[in-house]
Amino acid sequence: MARNLEEHGIRTSGNIHWNLTTPRLYEAIVRKGEALLAHGGSVVVTTAPHTGRSPHDKFIIDDPGTHDAIWWGPVNNSLSPEKFAVIRQRLLHHLTDKELFVQDCFAGASRRQRLPIRVITETAWHSLFARSLFIRPTAAELESHLPAFTLIDAPSFQANPETDGTNSEVCILVNFSEKLIIIGGTAYGGEIKKAIFTIMNYLLPRERDTLSMHCSANVGATGDTAIFFGLSGTGKTTLSADPVRVLIGDDEHGWDDEGIFNIEGGCYAKVIRLSKEFEPEIHDCTHRFGTVLENVVIDPVSRKIDLDDASLTENTRAAYSIRTIRNAVQDGTGAQPKNIFMLTCDAFGVLPPIARLTPEQAMFHFLSGYSAKIAGTEDGLGEEPQATFSACFGAPFLPLHPAVYAQLLRDRITRHEVRCWLVNTGWSGGGYGAGNRIRIDHTRAMIHAALSGAFDAIPFVREPYFGLEIPEECPEIPSSILNPVAVWPDVKAYQKIAYLLAKRFQENYRQFEFN
Repeated sequence: MARNLEEHGIRTSGNIHWNLTTPRLYEAIVRKGEALLAHGGSVVVTTAPHTGRSPHDKFIIDDPGTHDAIWWGPVNNSLSPEKFAVIRQRLLHHLTDKELFVQDCFAGASRRQRLPIRVITETAWHSLFARSLFIRPTAAELESHLPAFTLIDAPSFQANPETDGTNSEVCILVNFSEKLIIIGGTAYGGEIKKAIFTIMNYLLPRERDTLSMHCSANVGATGDTAIFFGLSGTGKTTLSADPVRVLIGDDEHGWDDEGIFNIEGGCYAKVIRLSKEFEPEIHDCTHRFGTVLENVVIDPVSRKIDLDDASLTENTRAAYSIRTIRNAVQDGTGAQPKNIFMLTCDAFGVLPPIARLTPEQAMFHFLSGYSAKIAGTEDGLGEEPQATFSACFGAPFLPLHPAVYAQLLRDRITRHEVRCWLVNTGWSGGGYGAGNRIRIDHTRAMIHAALSGAFDAIPFVREPYFGLEIPEECPEIPSSILNPVAVWPDVKAYQKIAYLLAKRFQENYRQFEFN
């Protein structure tokens, strides 16, 4: 295989490093002064001023080959091919004297569905990030690896909003026709991860009749697969990393006729105030060689990290290979799921901790994608959570209309008789600032009850505002916490907030009402 990047238009006088192993990337990171090495072995980087995604700076190139397929609007901004060509040419000139790092990887654990990708970065730590997050080829596979998509990541390159048509100096440009992604002006690693996810969200449904999902997944001792949908901060990673179940993946999956497969080869966990007691697997990974910690506070003398310190951002992250988790499915695949959990962090505190959904309700909540954006997940958010509706629990990463993904999900739920549940990991007894955050051990107990079938022999009661069926009891937790109206000190205040939230659901859903 040629050891240059001229096929991508890149000609540089700097060294080009191909598929460096983790120890060699550590050496490059230290040599270039890109990070601090923490006690325990992780790499600690800062990405300020961008400590979260920049959704308003992401553009899809609008050309005849893709125009009719894209869900244009507030989520998917368009940029002309002419503007893209100018930015790309300027980027290529910017790279002419840069030392570059290349990782050839796959997206998609399934050999039926995987996509060969190439990630070119100007920092060694971003190369380690890509090596941790995506699926590593074997030595034999590297010999024949031909990228179907290429991502060029250059944080030191900035767009010019006045001439480029961008909204700021940050640019995340996705060109489906040229099979090229450009990221500039931001060092936040999540942009690399989600750009590749966007590609898979375009290719899998359109070309392979496969549902791509923003979800985590795990499997039990009997081989029963469970899916967890949810936005950042709702508990996808935490709840799927269950000590009594085996993790398939924490964030992105595909679902085809043969079952579930992880799109990634690693995890990107939010680690602020991480509990060693309740989240032991993730906690252990934050102190392990090969892990990249983004914006975690570190003592420069002792090199010990402080996972409770949010002075840089609430959105502290750990990127690590799924191979480092003891109870993970090594091939990243699972059987057809038996249960789906739709996680929501309800900042208003009126949704029940768990509720059983009919297939119709499951589609309603999937298309609604209600939750609360937690501070720091995106640039510009304040300290308090903000209620949001994000179609399919992942609107920022959906290039196609949500109806495409919803129809695929509906077909699979019906075909495989999947049970669906709504789980509130947010507040109870009042909204944010008044009520209490639902305890993670209580949430785990409710999920285990659903997975084991313990709710089958328990009566349910229907609440009046959302039509949700709530179990009257659950093993290992107080029955009094299951129905939210019973926890609120002021019933009339609960009724008022529940009515207003139900109305917001209805207003949002009108965009998805089909004839």
